[in-house]
Amino acid sequence: MTTLAFAILLVASLAAYALNRRAATTIRDGGARLHSVSNYHGLFALLLMLVPVLVVILIWLVLQGPVVNAMVMWALPAGTLDGLDTGQADLILAEIQSISGGRIFGDPEPWKLAAAAHLTELRELAALGLVLLTALLCLAIMYVARRKVAAGFRARQGVERIISGLMIFCSVAAIFTTVGIVASLAFETYKFLRLVPLTEFLFGLNWEPQIPIRADQIAAAGAFGWLPVIAGTIVITFVAIFIAVPIGLLSAIYLFEFAPKRIRSVAKPLLEILAGVPTVVYGFFAILVVAPAIRSLGASMGIPVAPNTALAAGGVMGIMLVPFISSFADDALSAVPRSMRDGALALGATRAETVLNVLFPAAIPGIVGGVLLAVSRAIGETMIVVMAAGLMANLTLNPLESVTTVTVQIVTLLIGDTSFDNPKTLAAFALGMMLFIVTLIINIFALRIVRKYREAYD
Repeated sequence: MTTLAFAILLVASLAAYALNRRAATTIRDGGARLHSVSNYHGLFALLLMLVPVLVVILIWLVLQGPVVNAMVMWALPAGTLDGLDTGQADLILAEIQSISGGRIFGDPEPWKLAAAAHLTELRELAALGLVLLTALLCLAIMYVARRKVAAGFRARQGVERIISGLMIFCSVAAIFTTVGIVASLAFETYKFLRLVPLTEFLFGLNWEPQIPIRADQIAAAGAFGWLPVIAGTIVITFVAIFIAVPIGLLSAIYLFEFAPKRIRSVAKPLLEILAGVPTVVYGFFAILVVAPAIRSLGASMGIPVAPNTALAAGGVMGIMLVPFISSFADDALSAVPRSMRDGALALGATRAETVLNVLFPAAIPGIVGGVLLAVSRAIGETMIVVMAAGLMANLTLNPLESVTTVTVQIVTLLIGDTSFDNPKTLAAFALGMMLFIVTLIINIFALRIVRKYREAYD
């Protein structure tokens, strides 16, 4: 039924577009001068119908489940929920929903079967009501839109107002989403800092987030110093950037200035393919190819190498970042005016001298901004580190040892059924807040560099 409601909305919107466009064309053919062209009359009818009806459908779908569930629970026999807490009531509702979906285990009570039948009936009525409401709204709006077709109607301004409203709504939604994310992180971090001192979190040298399973288990109090975690993040990020920046910049310079068109047309798409490879594939490559190769090389040289190393994770992450940096560098080089390159060549400079002394200095803001954004992406990477670097926090700067990162620990702490009233779970939010602050500082730094050294060319 939900699909039918969306189908009705789509067909009605297209019909309203065609109807108003045809009506406007008829007025124009009759000799009257239209304020807006016929297409705007059609677009006005389409948007006037599509936007509000779509909002009504989405609100209906959001509220349908809670309202139906509340009605089912309210209709249960008297005394059924007496003495039950919220969790036990939710279990009863889940069982009723399971029976309604045809998944019956054992021999449920008759009142549960009746409640499941009632739930099915209410869902069918709600779906039918959605279809009827959609059809009625579409007909009403189609009638109103058709009545507005006239020679002096400002259809173009109406379309622009609707589109402007949509853009404002999307902007406000993005802003409030960001504010909500920051507020939730800040609130949970505050709860964490009420349980763990800030000095211990910021300056502690051990990261062992544990909670006691038994009341007498004192040893499981846990240690929440984030320095080993951020140290592992820095090591892996440094290795990744150390590999990605030279390869990305040199490949961009070669493809932009020195490569023949035939090679560029083949190499650049192949390089961009790396950006579309899932990170889990990079993780498999790191753990199955790169890590064994590093261990074999270390064994042949007599250097101890851990099974999971920051070098393997950072190296593969650097390969993943190569197309990212290369694309930014290529765009920055392309933004430099052609006249500067031609002028340098006309003065007798070689192509290499032109790149080093003219193009590259002029493109530095874009290149540095791309590199710092790549650093932010490297800091936030999770899958490659989980598979290739390990899960244990280790306060070391040696890339041949096993380390972990902030994002990996966040995932580890939130796996499984967790309660948000103990420091082990709340530590994930504290790490998330610190990661947010670090990446925010890096992004602000990148924007300041771009704005400070940006040059405008005519």
